[in-house]
Formats: sequence, structure tokens, C-alpha cells
Amino acid sequence: MKFSTREDIEAPIEKVFAEVTDFAGFEHAAMRRNIKFTRSDTAPRPGPGSGWTIDFKFRGRARPALVTITRMERPTLLETTFESGGITGTGVVEMIALSPSKTRIAVALEMTPQTLAARLMLQSLKIAKTGLTTKFKARITQFATDLESRLKA
Repeated sequence: MKFSTREDIEAPIEKVFAEVTDFAGFEHAAMRRNIKFTRSDTAPRPGPGSGWTIDFKFRGRARPALVTITRMERPTLLETTFESGGITGTGVVEMIALSPSKTRIAVALEMTPQTLAARLMLQSLKIAKTGLTTKFKARITQFATDLESRLKA
């Protein structure tokens, strides 16, 4: 199952990349939603090989996930892999400079089941894919809007 979208942001690519890779900011935002982040490496700065264990609730059950940065090419690419409950996947954020003050961000998320239970869960999500795609796009749009507001302030 794959989700993807893109947004244009009125900001230079370097600043957009800095915001996309603000992992401490994401950790704090997730904590406000009762999601627990634990860093699984000791590197001073996150980069390829860095990872987090994330504990969250989905459909009323506590679920752990392991997220690892696989590629990070400044200022154009951030790629991660994740594993959770028999589902593996990749998340890719690509940034393209449209002009010195405008950046296009393309976000893609792909999930693959590894177990029968995971396959059944993804099948149930496919039934609701239209609604999930709408929510995914709305979240990315909100992220882009918030990012623009922070960078203009």
C-alpha cells in the first residue's frame, strides 16, 4: 500500500531540509500526542543508521515501531525504513528547489505486510484508502503551512 503527495513551500530548500530533519521537534510534537520516542543509537546528530523505537496506540492497541534513517542527502532527500507488527515500509521525503525561495516537497510512504495478520490489517486499510489518502495529504499540507509560518516569523 502506498501513499504519496507533494506540496510547494515558500522557503529556500536549505531551510525546508533543516525543518524536515528537525527530529527533536518531531519527538516533542509526538510526546504531546502520547507517543513515546526512544533513540536507539548514540550518535550526536541523526544521520544514516540512526533510529528510534516508537510506542503508539493504533486501533486501541499499543504498538511498537522501529524507524531507521537509511539515506540522508543534504538538502534534497530523507529516506527512512520502519517495522511494526509484521509491516515493513519506507518513507521518502524529496525536496526540489523550484526557485531560490520556493521548494517542492514530495512525500511517499509505502507499507508491505510480512505476516498474515499484517496482510489482513493492510487489506482493511485498503478499503478505507480514499479517506486515509485524504488525511495523509491534509497532514502534509498542514506541515507545509506550519513550516512556512515558522520560517516567515
